[in-house]
Amino acid sequence: MHHLDSQGRQPIGVILLVLALGTFILGLTEFSMMPMLPLISETFAVTPGQSGYAISAYAIGVVIGAPVFMLVCANMNKRNALAIFVAIMFVANGLSAMAQTLEQLVLFRLLSGLPHGAYFGTALLLAAQLAPAHRRASFMAKVFMGLTIATIVGVPLVTLIGQSLSWRYCLALVALLALIAFVLVLWLVPNQANKEHTHLGDQLEVLKNPLVWSILGIIIIGFGGVFCIYTYIADTILQVTQSAAVTISIAMVMFGIGCTLGNYVLGKAADHSALITTGAALLGATLFALLYVNVATNIYLLCGVIFFIGFSVGLGTVIQSLLMQVSPQGHAMIGALVQCAFNTANAIGPWAGGMALTYGLQMNETGYVSASLFAGGLVMWALSVVLLRRKAAAPVDYQQYATRRL
Repeated sequence: MHHLDSQGRQPIGVILLVLALGTFILGLTEFSMMPMLPLISETFAVTPGQSGYAISAYAIGVVIGAPVFMLVCANMNKRNALAIFVAIMFVANGLSAMAQTLEQLVLFRLLSGLPHGAYFGTALLLAAQLAPAHRRASFMAKVFMGLTIATIVGVPLVTLIGQSLSWRYCLALVALLALIAFVLVLWLVPNQANKEHTHLGDQLEVLKNPLVWSILGIIIIGFGGVFCIYTYIADTILQVTQSAAVTISIAMVMFGIGCTLGNYVLGKAADHSALITTGAALLGATLFALLYVNVATNIYLLCGVIFFIGFSVGLGTVIQSLLMQVSPQGHAMIGALVQCAFNTANAIGPWAGGMALTYGLQMNETGYVSASLFAGGLVMWALSVVLLRRKAAAPVDYQQYATRRL
């Protein structure tokens, strides 16, 4: 027997599937652009570093859109808010597919990023509202599953489509999925009023907590290392490894599997010590980023390193749980700040890698830049440890607050 939503209209599993479709679309929108950079560079006759602006633009859109939409739509009916966010996905991806210049693509990618953080936050809150108290985490994890599937299956698939046809078809496909999601949201998601109103003062209070900023710094700087390598994987495989284009999709699959396993393994490790887990993972990622430089001529070793770079993405769960613990109030703002932090990293990583390429580094040598960013994340981790130990009651069980991101 299917469980129905509180209004008795739709099976909850169906509603969660619709919400997960939205996170799947966002995963495709954000991550499918990286392996298509060589195609975009060819289309617009620009360098890989210049085409990387399309990556950074999306991230900037998220940074702008997450807090703005969080404040504007916090007390809006969640179905209507989700419909607005998905409609923006449809329009922005459709425009991106038709871009005639790199400048147009960059602008439309910025628009694509605007609803990212707000959709995630709203969908997760709705999933939590629909869930029994003892199943909230699993309901939220099901919504996140769309993003996981996007990294393992969706991105490699659209990469193949882009290589066989055109990168424009990939973005057009994403726009079509967004249109379908728009219809499904209006049709299947329950139309229920908010039970609680968000108070702006409580949300802004978290900005006064220095621990919040130091922990966000781990994401902003450290995760830049992930995106620095991920952005230029395709170019590295084509120019340095000199493997067939189809191996780009294989590398994307390895990254996605690494994300999924890292989310599980690091989450379990954090049950014992979130701080040690975070520090160890950042140190390991730094070493693998350095290894990336030296194994790039061997596709098998390269895919192995890419797997472990993806594995480090699992830290997102641990870090978000830590933020929830150190800031008991203002979780809506925390959610927006986390999305801003991740996508600031997504802007910093490609930009830093692109600058290195501009100054003459080879594609695989973006690993040096990545390692530097991971090391910067370690510095912010050390600062967070100091601040945590100064608190009278240091958090013990961070993972109980965890929200699964990948």
